[in-house]
Amino acid sequence: MKKKKLAALGLAVVMAVSMAACGSGDDSAGGADTSDEGGAGGGTSDAGGNTSDEGGASDEGGSSGSGSDNVISFWNIGTEDPDASIMKYAVEQYNANEGAESGYTVEMTAIQNDKYKEKLVIAMSSGECPDMYTSWSGGPLNEYINSGFAQPVTQLYESAGLKDVYMEAATSQATVNGEVYGVPVINVSISGVFYNKEIFDRLKLEEPKTISELEKVCDTLLENGITPFALGNSTKWQGSMYYQGLATRYAGLDDFRAAYDGSGTFEADCFIYAGNKILDWAKKGYFQEGCNGVSTDDGQDRQAIYQETAAMLYSGSWFTGTFSADSQEFYEKMGWFPFPECDEVDNGADFANICNGTVGDQFVSFNCTGDKLDAAFKCASYYSTDGAVDLMVEKGKIPPINDIKEKLTDPLAIKICEFVEGASDVQLWYDQYLPTAVANAHLDNSQLLFSQETTSEEVAKATQKAMQDYLSEQK
Repeated sequence: MKKKKLAALGLAVVMAVSMAACGSGDDSAGGADTSDEGGAGGGTSDAGGNTSDEGGASDEGGSSGSGSDNVISFWNIGTEDPDASIMKYAVEQYNANEGAESGYTVEMTAIQNDKYKEKLVIAMSSGECPDMYTSWSGGPLNEYINSGFAQPVTQLYESAGLKDVYMEAATSQATVNGEVYGVPVINVSISGVFYNKEIFDRLKLEEPKTISELEKVCDTLLENGITPFALGNSTKWQGSMYYQGLATRYAGLDDFRAAYDGSGTFEADCFIYAGNKILDWAKKGYFQEGCNGVSTDDGQDRQAIYQETAAMLYSGSWFTGTFSADSQEFYEKMGWFPFPECDEVDNGADFANICNGTVGDQFVSFNCTGDKLDAAFKCASYYSTDGAVDLMVEKGKIPPINDIKEKLTDPLAIKICEFVEGASDVQLWYDQYLPTAVANAHLDNSQLLFSQETTSEEVAKATQKAMQDYLSEQK
């Protein structure tokens, strides 16, 4: 079974690299950059145990991936502040307070978001999986578990009292088949619309409550020479948020979950609606020009916000930290509202308070056993300490900790937290929840909606075929 799963992981990498190689080289092709080869714990380390994105490891999956018995290798996506400072915090605290006594040193390697999943799968497939690594949970984590690269930590989690520290939804998201496989880190991240309050005030616009009202806002912005939505969709997942948001507001989560388990289909009405609405909005010019070639990781989308050529950005709530880190003064101009209710169906109000996103953002999983696992888990547990939580709040995050609202002072963070508290359900991002091959089919095809190069039916059909193929392979 493990060999079969490893082969599947390897095939996912081959497909990703082949797609990149066949691309034209421009960002709109969505190809992954594989030139910056990363390795577990093999880069140059600073005093805090933080490494550059290079180097390698030699141990097989299920054991240490660091290449050294007393080094714990830790991969994550904290390449820039505010996430970089947060991810370093636990490493530095562990090395300073526990390292000498435990005999282990944690070395951290930060890898850019776009490259991360591919590099992690390559490392697993070549026997170089790091001892600790972050993921978004969902379908990829299930594959890592089935392939033997994630260890259950339920006993450690409960012994450390983390079950009482973290939000129940965060622990639930880290749990697979009754076992905890990850420690939630960083942020409650849900999708929502950030907007420039000054532009809205000048044009006498109000926060829209329905999709029809949102469209009226967009039309008014266009009439005044302002692009409604900044969008960096070269990585495809930003556009996927629109697809997911529209489908969820149209029909809730039952159709998606039925399509996922095979009892339904990705050709259901809600998905056709989502695709057609994106096509309509793209035709009207609601999105940033050339959005499929615009990079969010490089901040090209938010530059349109800062230059005030675009008024809104629909993305994850982690942008509270990003905006405030870039410019606290400009951040004070920003407002936030949840994706509006769909008023094109009779029961749209029933789905208006569903959250799309994650209660944890990143989850630390472990590819080691014995004393090394104990040490690695101790390092990860530092993310739940008062010092770490205070740092996250200071950096504009909403840590997935019980009663966190009492520590928040940022009005937008409080508003987001209140929306999460009142949510009827939370659905992880499609591209993280779905199995890798299905997620890739969804991302590749839905991206083409924004350039009007496909139809809603074709996107739905391609995603459904990928899901059917995946389910057939599991039999």
